[in-house]
Amino acid sequence: MIRQTATGVELDVRVIPRAKETRLAGERGDALLVRISAPPVDDAANSRLIDYFAHLTDRPRSAIRIVSGARGRTKRLAIDGITVDSMRELVRGSQPR
Repeated sequence: MIRQTATGVELDVRVIPRAKETRLAGERGDALLVRISAPPVDDAANSRLIDYFAHLTDRPRSAIRIVSGARGRTKRLAIDGITVDSMRELVRGSQPR
């Protein structure tokens, strides 16, 4: 789910667009489940996903990119400047109890 790369981490996410709020909602298979408060139109959901992870990780938007799955619900995100352990801790603290 979360893998170390030379510049940071990559993680698999499963996106559910048009949610009431943007938040982590657990796991589905080997991916983080992320509810997005934007529709999947004109890259609005992708943009909101990047905003959410920028806020969650306290990284600039430029440090986060979608490396695969931009047109589907299952995506792979790359986040520069963070470790696997730090990312896991952020995810753990942001998931519903």
